[in-house]
Amino acid sequence: MPTRRARIPATRYPVERFTLDNGLRVVLTPDRSAPVIGVAVVYDVGIRSEPEGRTGFAHLFEHLMFQGSENLEKLAHFRHVQGAGGTFNGSTHLDYTDYFETLPSNALERALFLEADRMRGPRLTEENLRNQVDVVKEEIRVNVLNRPYGGFPWLTLPPVLFDTFPNAHDGYGSFDDLESATVADAADFFRHYYASGNAVLAVSGDIDTAEAVTLIERHFGDVPARPAPDRPDFAEPDLTVERRTAYTDKLAPLPAVASAWRVPDPIDDFAAYLPYVVLAEVLTDGDASRLVERLVRRDRTVTSVGGYLGFMGDPFDVRDPTALLLQAHLPPGGDVDKVLRTLDEELDRLAHDGLGDGELARTQARMATHLLRETDAVLGRALGMAVLEQQRGEPGLLGELPSLIGEVTDEQVRAAAATLRPERRASVEVLPGGGAR
Repeated sequence: MPTRRARIPATRYPVERFTLDNGLRVVLTPDRSAPVIGVAVVYDVGIRSEPEGRTGFAHLFEHLMFQGSENLEKLAHFRHVQGAGGTFNGSTHLDYTDYFETLPSNALERALFLEADRMRGPRLTEENLRNQVDVVKEEIRVNVLNRPYGGFPWLTLPPVLFDTFPNAHDGYGSFDDLESATVADAADFFRHYYASGNAVLAVSGDIDTAEAVTLIERHFGDVPARPAPDRPDFAEPDLTVERRTAYTDKLAPLPAVASAWRVPDPIDDFAAYLPYVVLAEVLTDGDASRLVERLVRRDRTVTSVGGYLGFMGDPFDVRDPTALLLQAHLPPGGDVDKVLRTLDEELDRLAHDGLGDGELARTQARMATHLLRETDAVLGRALGMAVLEQQRGEPGLLGELPSLIGEVTDEQVRAAAATLRPERRASVEVLPGGGAR
């Protein structure tokens, strides 16, 4: 009988974990194969954490963390990293915010000093705040307001699927909320969420573990201890009746649609969650995938189709509640109702008939390759382990993900597909306002 699953071995990355007296959790994963290091600091605060009336504040604060720190003036962080031949950035997610650098390994202490200094305190001034509010507003103009399909579907679909403010609101933020933010608001946000006890530091690459421990204790050990805040319960009931909405995008030339279904808790019910991760790829990844073959190549009812877990597209860095998303762009005059009916047909066919010979193994091998490519770079490893430590206390899970994907069975994927019923679906349709209809 043909093999129905891919046989994928686990990757054993060395992991050292410890916690400083101030509550900072640390993950080290040495790799002496190249003189490069990745440094990541993850704070347990994201879009879901921001208060009502302060939409976009988590992202705004990420910008403020680059505007100078306790001992460094504005732009000093940039100069110190780039002067050492490194790169840096930060990003805001639903459930966390990260800051990271890739540097030559001889610049480890420099990176640790920089991250520790802003963990003690960023320069929260009226000038910095007003400047960064303007920067974020310009990002919203460029990425959402003045771009076709801006915010589709990661900003437009959550308010259809969810009812509570933390899960449903616009994480980029409204101009009114951003403009009304004060330095006092920023200081409160820092004190509450940017505590050493609410953070994880991960270092990957060409490090001597004992030396790295000494340097970390030297630079982070005297960061004032503040405990992690209690994380609210963001849970919401599942849908029992289909929800649909539509809006006109004045810049969009063609129609589009996105649908979402709730999935099991990715932290507390990981075994039940994994088949949905595989299912999304079975449906949409590659020219031979189910929905590409049916909708794009055969029926030609869409021009592209994609599927993923989580509104930001990374299945292994999100907490509950989250969803499996499918999105498609249609040709001129495309019929969204027909596309949704076809989705239902293909999900029913998969649930009843299962996968074809080699279909699951091919998908799993492609997914494993993608995961291994992401973690091959030292920064990808540091970021992945930092988030897994933050959310699960299991940074070593990073090396096991490819093999766990390979253990998902045909029956589990079929069972997952059977739960994606129309009555549990939320959909948002983009009506084109920029030309073809």
